[in-house]
Amino acid sequence: MLAAMLGGCTVWRPVTVPIPALRQPAPCAARPDTLLVMLPGSGSRPQAFIDEGFVDAVRKRRIAADLLLVDAHVGYYADKSIVDRLRADVIAPAMAQGYTRIWLVGISIGAFGALIYSEAQPQGIAGVVALGPYLGKRALSEEINAQGGLRAWRAPVGKLDPDDIDTIVWRWLQPYATRPMPQARPELWLGYGRDDRFVISDKLLAAALPTDRVFEVDGGHDWAPWLALWQRQLDAMPLPRDPGCKPGP
Repeated sequence: MLAAMLGGCTVWRPVTVPIPALRQPAPCAARPDTLLVMLPGSGSRPQAFIDEGFVDAVRKRRIAADLLLVDAHVGYYADKSIVDRLRADVIAPAMAQGYTRIWLVGISIGAFGALIYSEAQPQGIAGVVALGPYLGKRALSEEINAQGGLRAWRAPVGKLDPDDIDTIVWRWLQPYATRPMPQARPELWLGYGRDDRFVISDKLLAAALPTDRVFEVDGGHDWAPWLALWQRQLDAMPLPRDPGCKPGP
């Protein structure tokens, strides 16, 4: 799956334990109880969230949330350790530190990682933000669409092969197509560019979500549309604001 997505490249950066991360504490007088865990796309490092304006967008809105920029590169997906590393090195320590609302924010395969994690370990995850998400093989998206969309899809029942992660994720997503949506699941916010290379799968998911949780902009699979989407989502998401938080460094 990863080789196909990345054009056949199969050389990953080394996997390390614990998974590296850049911490960006909120410039607020009071310690926030909200943490945004940010997972990059396949070709990016955590610093990109700073360089491309994602952190600054949070600060300008005086959002009372700490940020953790995780170096969840494709090696963690290739060796199937992404869930274990996020749980042991990121989520469990965050909960132990007193964070009561943890959001996973992922771009491209990082969004897929956020969904993989939320399917396996939903406890403690308040919400997921998926930007330009890779959602598995296009053939499965076309099959779901041919059956009338996510709500009508005849998802396989019973235990699935752990390697069939695409079907596992889509089956976990299916209840989001019901109304009212299940209350026990993380909130799901979706954003994508109209020319994104994964737009067929993204639109399939978009059709299953409430319209106020879906954001579209012009552009493709790149930072400019992702930032525009992130800014719009931040204005709409139920994140705590604090006038006492500084708007910048």
